[in-house]
Amino acid sequence: MTMTETPAQTRRLNTSKAMVEAIAQEMRANPEVFYLGEDVGAYGGIFSSTTGLLDEFGPSRIIDTPISETGFIGLAVGAATEGMRPIAELMFADFMGVCLDQIYNHMAKIHFESGGNVKVPMVLTTATGGGYSDGAQHSQCLWGMFAHLPGMKVVVPSMPADAKGLMAAAIRDDSPVVYMFHKGVMGLPWMAKNPRTTDVVPEGDYVVPIGKAAVAREGTDASIVTISLSVHHALDVAEKLAEEGLSIEVLDLRSLVPLDREAVLASVAKTGRLVVVDEDYHSFGMSGEVVASVADVDPGLFRAPPQRVAVPDIPIPYAHALEYAALPRHDRIEAAVRTVLG
Repeated sequence: MTMTETPAQTRRLNTSKAMVEAIAQEMRANPEVFYLGEDVGAYGGIFSSTTGLLDEFGPSRIIDTPISETGFIGLAVGAATEGMRPIAELMFADFMGVCLDQIYNHMAKIHFESGGNVKVPMVLTTATGGGYSDGAQHSQCLWGMFAHLPGMKVVVPSMPADAKGLMAAAIRDDSPVVYMFHKGVMGLPWMAKNPRTTDVVPEGDYVVPIGKAAVAREGTDASIVTISLSVHHALDVAEKLAEEGLSIEVLDLRSLVPLDREAVLASVAKTGRLVVVDEDYHSFGMSGEVVASVADVDPGLFRAPPQRVAVPDIPIPYAHALEYAALPRHDRIEAAVRTVLG
């Protein structure tokens, strides 16, 4: 440790602990904040999203619910309209189909339908992503689906500090916020090891603004625009290509709604080449929206046709080799970058 460093600058947490720290700090500061969902109490969340919270806050604020997503998300919507700030955990994003009416026709629309008179300050948290042979009904990301439905903010952190700061921002926001965490960024020991999922996390009050992208790596030759676990894959590829003298910029969107289109434009204006990496489905999703963000404003920025690396429009396979072939991993990202570089 140098003389200028402090414990706050050197303390390292994994993503799940960073999330839990933000939730605990907000719960201490505001008695209207509570957390509910399946296995969030004594179990601590199946992806360690609530570990230790029951011990501090008790079962009246850390609520284990029955297996009834429609019921407990409806409860959260009602509590939010009455002035509380619930955090409702949908165990897997894939389960949105069970309770989509509560999410889209109630959580997302009540503020609009009330003429702005009723707020819904709630957070819907959910686990996303594949890579672990969880099968077609437990491996989707689906953030493009949530982002497509107006009325909700959508945040998707990739790094531990952002996980804390975006959680704090989501809880404090008066709008409904969907907070989506990829299993592969949580830093859990029983999942594929990812060295960046444990990193420096500020202590105390820390907020990351919703809707602001971050440049994860500066570069001049091509831009990779991505989100969540794919940020880590993109950084791996950029580091590998740097050994060949190639300078690849990696832009971490961090939020899909609002989408930081200005940051995308600024990156492509600098590099002239765009690769969008998305672990959601290829069609009708984030990858096309990012490309359109440039094409709608100034298609002349493209010095080469943009490339999209996403999940094919198929159910995600269970077999490990087939699943990895479908996911946007290092080999596909590197090939796309080499294509735009010619």
